[in-house]
Amino acid sequence: MKIRYVYILSNKMRTTLYIGVTNDIERRMFEHKTGHGSDFSKKYNITDLLYFEEYPSIVDAISREKQLKNWRKEWKWNLIKSNNKHLNDLSKDWFTREDYENISECKKMDELDEYYGGS
Repeated sequence: MKIRYVYILSNKMRTTLYIGVTNDIERRMFEHKTGHGSDFSKKYNITDLLYFEEYPSIVDAISREKQLKNWRKEWKWNLIKSNNKHLNDLSKDWFTREDYENISECKKMDELDEYYGGS
């Protein structure tokens, strides 16, 4: 059975929250951390995973995501702190320096392809 995730991210200053849903939390976090997550998370530099929940179905996960998005900010912070009182980035050890270097190399190759008219 495939697991779906509802997750809450924040920026380093802990001033802005982002709530999302995914079927692959590690891949999605890597996208957010490398600026490929969403326009909103990229704009506000939202890269730290503070909270997540697992669901057996996408319908349940989307329902929970919508519920959380309608909560007051204070309620969201209370939920996060109930499981992560120090507001640590739960994904900080998921990726290595090499992972980030590989994505940088891919970006450079894409830029070269664009410059030279490649695909």
